[in-house]
Amino acid sequence: MSELITNIGELMTQDRGHGTRRNAAVVLEGERIAWIGDAVHAPAADTVTDAQGRAVLPGWVDSHSHLIFAGDRTAEFEARMAGESYSAGGIAVSVNATRAAGDYELTRLALGRVAEAVSQGTTYLETKTGYGLDVEHEARSARIAAGVADEVTYLGAHLVPAGSDPDEYTEMVCGTMLEAVRPYVKWADVFCETGAFTPEQSRRVLTACRDAGLGLRVHGNQLGPGAGVELAVEFGAASVDHVNFLTDSDVDLLARSWSGWDAGRGTGERGTVATVLPACDLSTRQPLAPARKLLDAGVQLAIASNCNPGTSYTSSVAFCVTTAVLQMQLSVHEAVRAATWGGALALYRESGVDEDGRRAVGSIAVGHRADLHMLKAPSATHLAYRPGIPLTHAVWRAGVRAV
Repeated sequence: MSELITNIGELMTQDRGHGTRRNAAVVLEGERIAWIGDAVHAPAADTVTDAQGRAVLPGWVDSHSHLIFAGDRTAEFEARMAGESYSAGGIAVSVNATRAAGDYELTRLALGRVAEAVSQGTTYLETKTGYGLDVEHEARSARIAAGVADEVTYLGAHLVPAGSDPDEYTEMVCGTMLEAVRPYVKWADVFCETGAFTPEQSRRVLTACRDAGLGLRVHGNQLGPGAGVELAVEFGAASVDHVNFLTDSDVDLLARSWSGWDAGRGTGERGTVATVLPACDLSTRQPLAPARKLLDAGVQLAIASNCNPGTSYTSSVAFCVTTAVLQMQLSVHEAVRAATWGGALALYRESGVDEDGRRAVGSIAVGHRADLHMLKAPSATHLAYRPGIPLTHAVWRAGVRAV
């Protein structure tokens, strides 16, 4: 079946060939985009949806989330709002609750969070393990995640459990735990931060996971200056996430990682995406990541929700986009691009067809997966112009209307 979506007031494709179009139309055929052009020239289709002048964007690509968890950390949140500083140790609360929950409960909770995200325009979503922190529960989290998310990341290196020897636990992360999760995951991540994993331990994790054939990601430079960016660039990680505390050298390293990339054509040797997490910055009262400085330096940027129970319990990428515009000095176009095409770039899903036959996401282009987000507004500018207002009117995920 084909579907024509016509009378689109503003079509923000994030695609080099089409850019932003007015009075546009799109044809969906199965799970793919089959045609893009002016509404007056739209071909016939089996069904027609009249956008009535509304804006259409690519669906949000949320490249950083932690959805496999149980329990509640409102007490920790209240303490932070009362002035206590954030430390990684709160993760242990979620670990205990997650281990105690059954498979059905964890799956139900995760599916509910995915549905919540989709209802707000997210159409492609990564999520991580990291609240199991032993072989049995990390493998279980990976298996459940593989059934609810588009991309799964192994984050056994989230925190050293209380009472464990750090080096012995790191060895398990690199050995038996990695073997147990390997059938379910595509990526590996490490929390390289004071209170979590040292640079030496992080290097061991990244090396083992790279040797196991996993793509790499890094949690880095969140709580203070550190080695996260340096390690991410050295290992050719797809992204380094948080990046609140960056030196000029860190920014330069990230920028130089993209020196072989042809931004106009989207070809060449890709570098390490800097993924900023605005909702987390607000919740932890950390300095906002320097998104403007990163973009101006030539670094490729992604915006993601970091949905998790402790520091960013929101699946609203639209909220993160709004924050990036109002408080991080990004334009609406830059913020939308970072939350769509940028997220896809951080997951190696911005072009082509992957080894599993999955089409590109994050932009509206012929042949790409039909992931669309229609707003209750004539332009994407309303995302920042009307902060806090639910603006999702309709969502198509792989060609199927989900909202």
